[in-house]
Amino acid sequence: MPKTPLLTVDRLFFERDDCNIFEPISFSVEAGDIVQIEGPNGAGKTTLIRLLTSALQPTSGSILFCGENIANCYYEYLANILYIGHQPAVKLTLSADENLRWMSPAITTAAEISAALAQVGLRGYEDVPCYSLSAGQHRRVALARLFTSQAKVWYLDEPFTAIDKQGVSILQARMASHVATGGCILLSTHQDLAMDKVRKYSIESHKDREQQQ
Repeated sequence: MPKTPLLTVDRLFFERDDCNIFEPISFSVEAGDIVQIEGPNGAGKTTLIRLLTSALQPTSGSILFCGENIANCYYEYLANILYIGHQPAVKLTLSADENLRWMSPAITTAAEISAALAQVGLRGYEDVPCYSLSAGQHRRVALARLFTSQAKVWYLDEPFTAIDKQGVSILQARMASHVATGGCILLSTHQDLAMDKVRKYSIESHKDREQQQ
């Protein structure tokens, strides 16, 4: 008997200001999948990810989590997704430790917070206010959430922004570990991933379709 995908997207469509952002989108994502969303700037990659997180509401179409419409299991769905966007979303007046505590599940221990910050190269910076850290370090604070999250579905929008080669390696290793234990990842990035079994999904914008016609 076939397994039910973690995520199913069925003819998802979004219209803004009477303009179609992209053609209807359909795909499914199973445990262990990494799906790289591709498309030119302005094609709607960030919009799609925001729709999947429920930050935006689709004009039509549906999103299913483990075979059930997310409208019927909304809180369970939210508990099982992690979203990291373009901006690191750190509070500058808080320390790296305080930010990660605020962004992590309530059950996360002090030892887990410390270990997560160490994993992303912030050992020794735990108590430093984030206004004293660089843009790359802000990004590492946000990415440390990947080491404390228990969510099954990760949505990562340009996760490699402002991090160096070491940071990229750390992030890709954590992503590989997540899918190896039954999670899945959807991400947008212009960077080629040095990872196995990455499935690519290309968005065709409505404007592209009109030009082809």
